[in-house]
Amino acid sequence: MTLTSKLRYYANLQLQLCMLSRYSTAILVFLLFSPFPAYASLAKQPLVIVTSFPEQMTEIFKTTFEQKNPGIKIEIITKKTSAGLKYLDNNRGSADLFWVSAPDAFEVLKKKEMLKRYRPEAKGIPRRLSGYPVNDPDGYYCGFAAAGYGIMWNSNYLKTRNLAAPKEWIDLARPEYQGHVGLSAPSRSGTTHLTVEAILQLRGWEHGWALIKAVAANAKTITAKSGDVPKGVAAGEFGIGIVIDFYGLMTKAEGAPVEFVYPAETVLVPANIAILKTAPQPELAGRFIEFLLSPQGQKLLLEPKISRLPIRPATYLENKLPEYFPRPYGARELGAHVAFDVLKSRRRYNVVNSLFDVMITYRLDELHEAMSSIQRAEILLQSTTRAQPELAGAAARARALINRIPVDELTAGNPRFAAKFTKKRKKATDTVTGEQGEIEKSWDTFVANNYRKAKEIIEAALPPTD
Repeated sequence: MTLTSKLRYYANLQLQLCMLSRYSTAILVFLLFSPFPAYASLAKQPLVIVTSFPEQMTEIFKTTFEQKNPGIKIEIITKKTSAGLKYLDNNRGSADLFWVSAPDAFEVLKKKEMLKRYRPEAKGIPRRLSGYPVNDPDGYYCGFAAAGYGIMWNSNYLKTRNLAAPKEWIDLARPEYQGHVGLSAPSRSGTTHLTVEAILQLRGWEHGWALIKAVAANAKTITAKSGDVPKGVAAGEFGIGIVIDFYGLMTKAEGAPVEFVYPAETVLVPANIAILKTAPQPELAGRFIEFLLSPQGQKLLLEPKISRLPIRPATYLENKLPEYFPRPYGARELGAHVAFDVLKSRRRYNVVNSLFDVMITYRLDELHEAMSSIQRAEILLQSTTRAQPELAGAAARARALINRIPVDELTAGNPRFAAKFTKKRKKATDTVTGEQGEIEKSWDTFVANNYRKAKEIIEAALPPTD
């Protein structure tokens, strides 16, 4: 080999080594900075879901999804709806999915621009449920099950006390049910909030609050959370409770002596799930939604421990259901005649919660006493044929005082007014500062005075007792 050839050979070898070095460096850079290792490490993080649903429901979906997706873990953070909203507001970027029943809660997050758009790919999901959109028209949350609200009662409890089973909301205001009703507060339960809001929309602001107060006056207690109501009914702590349908159906499936009915004035709306805008794993969150909407996921809703109404109509035809299990699709759709305005509910969400607490939760004893006086007067009037115009007039004036509301509907829905309500009291002795505190204080004075005056009017008109 000549000197020139040797020089060319070594030059070419050096070039190949240089190229190999460059390729090795490129490969190393690719491995270090490509999205694949990041995605792999991300997949090791759990999918975080904030939900108000009970553990017996979430655990079944968690276990099944993890089995279908080896290597993926789900972390469930269980909070009441209102507490969940506050948690997400204070911990942005810490969760992937929000999973609760009440659609108005999603509207609160949507208004704050905290949700990510997602259009499900699942087939066989209807566009509407009893006239209500299954998915948010703007694509920020989607329905996975139907949710109805109604009355649950303990058959043994009512039988031993010779009480008839209630069928409608108005039945719960009857005097014979005093002390036999279990109720939660809308500020503590998204389920109760939607029930209260539905009654307000169905009957109007004034008549709706009048009915809610009359029912609350028969409550034995205002429970700390909505789940305590069906538990109390099943255990016989009280005979009747206002619950979301799956609590009634689930408790019945467990063998408790309970029944559940949808009042004629009810709403049937989708229970929803949404991806949070700051979700660390939006793709994985979307995969969980598709699983919920799949035939397998929809069938899981029929498990006795879950007892929720699938949103997919075919699920009702493909599976054998108990005779008592509702069928939301068919000739007589539940709640089909009711138009629930979710935007109206969103605008006054916190105002309704605060108003309920001021008028009912924190003044329950005074409401009990005032309404009991009226009920005594009305029972006396019905038990005799002798005209008692003074007592009848007193009963009417007293009830009108109890039914007075410290804020009108137009003001309650005003965005500027509603924006003042940002805090929630856990108990009556808690202090709320700022404009909200001043407003609630004036409300409380207004309500307490009316309850006291109503009781005094009746006591002055009632005949003396021996």
